[in-house]
Amino acid sequence: MPNFTPEDLLLYDAGELDEIHRNAISEELKINWSLREKMHVLREAASRINAIKLHSPRKQTVQSIIRYAMRKSVTI
Repeated sequence: MPNFTPEDLLLYDAGELDEIHRNAISEELKINWSLREKMHVLREAASRINAIKLHSPRKQTVQSIIRYAMRKSVTI
């Protein structure tokens, strides 16, 4: 039973693995309950992250960051 990292599973889910590794994970997912659970948790987390509604920062916040960065770049 090969060990697959969470990174391997993320690459598999994104379709970014070569055919050999993709097939190895596919076969292991068929027989390994623990690996299927890990894949389920990763997919659920990705789904929740994608469902989060993001808001733009206030202009005042952005301006404060820019002023801070400008002060720091002058002193360096």
